Amino acid sequence: MRGGWRAVEGGVELRVKAQPKARRAGLQGWIAAPDGPRLKLAVHEAPEDGRANKAICALLAGALHVPPSAITVVQGATSREKTCRILGDSARLHETLEGLA
Repeated sequence: MRGGWRAVEGGVELRVKAQPKARRAGLQGWIAAPDGPRLKLAVHEAPEDGRANKAICALLAGALHVPPSAITVVQGATSREKTCRILGDSARLHETLEGLA
């Protein structure tokens, strides 16, 4: 997994580190984690009833220019460290993610 993401059938999987209940929402750049790089992002919503996960998907959708329905949390739904699947053209998503680096 280079750069915190990898191509999968139909899109990419992106590793993120979430900060719920943040004062400022937004992408905060790439961070080094023991298991490899992750995109750090912050959302205002609390991690209750999936609200933070929905906000994460919406934030990523805006940054990656895909509909929110194209993003799902596939691992770590109750953890700050998550893996999100983003459906779409993996080459275009790769270019967009490179631009975030």
